[in-house]
Amino acid sequence: MNLLSRSFNGQLLKHESLAKYTSWRVGGEAESLYIPVDKQDLQLFLTSLADHEPVLWLGLGSNVLIRDGGIKGTVINTKGKIRQMHLLDDVRVYVECGVPCAHVARFCSEHGLSGAEFLAGIPGTMGGALKMNAGAFGAETWDLVESVEMMSVGGMIKSRRANEFEVSYRSVKEVDNACFLSAILKLSADIDLAGQEKIKKLLAQRAATQPTNLPTCGSVFKNPEHDFAARLIEASGLKSYAIGGAVVSEKHANFIVNTGTATALDIEQLINYVKSEVSRQQGVELQTEVCIIGDKLA
Repeated sequence: MNLLSRSFNGQLLKHESLAKYTSWRVGGEAESLYIPVDKQDLQLFLTSLADHEPVLWLGLGSNVLIRDGGIKGTVINTKGKIRQMHLLDDVRVYVECGVPCAHVARFCSEHGLSGAEFLAGIPGTMGGALKMNAGAFGAETWDLVESVEMMSVGGMIKSRRANEFEVSYRSVKEVDNACFLSAILKLSADIDLAGQEKIKKLLAQRAATQPTNLPTCGSVFKNPEHDFAARLIEASGLKSYAIGGAVVSEKHANFIVNTGTATALDIEQLINYVKSEVSRQQGVELQTEVCIIGDKLA
């Protein structure tokens, strides 16, 4: 059911299946799903919620596994929304959370700026990239961040400098349950305008080595220090191993593919099996990069 509130302008959906909002194409229902028009509308909506209402932020849903039992409370989906982006000066760019990372890479290169090309390899939005310090091709999101704007679940907006956060590999601390609304990125002038060619090469590399045309979440596991999760999984003989409709990609072992019939439970069980086998055979405890959330079916 589609409910439109008089006090805000976005879409408020009740008991909405989240499968179509995640790149794995699995997941149960959200009790409520809100799709804001812009950040002012989001702020207004959040102030209307009960004080203790659970809130989950969701962008492209590319780094999340939502269990089949769904999500209690309210899910905020910014896909296609809150996506303003513009130059502030010669080397700084303002980017809102709903902008896909690939669009940021292209925008920067088109304006003669370098340093953001790697974002073309991240299958998510800027908000998600900021939350987990997403990276690709040896570079990370927070290498570019000068400052951010955040919104609490109560609708309070606060600007913070990058040095106020504890940032490490695929991790950003001191976030609590706030949403990254926007960021100011500082880049370098690309005098020879080689950025677009670099993006093309990076995307070609990604297409050649990853199952980019299939339902996945991106990389499932963090790379251990001085090693690669994909190498460890492949060395354990787990390529093409399947549980239900979920299978370890033959193309890249750190990807799990939904072949079309997978449930979130299939994927979670496969994740746990891969972890246990790598631990048993390689003596390495893999850590998940993907966030596993929600309730299991009773």
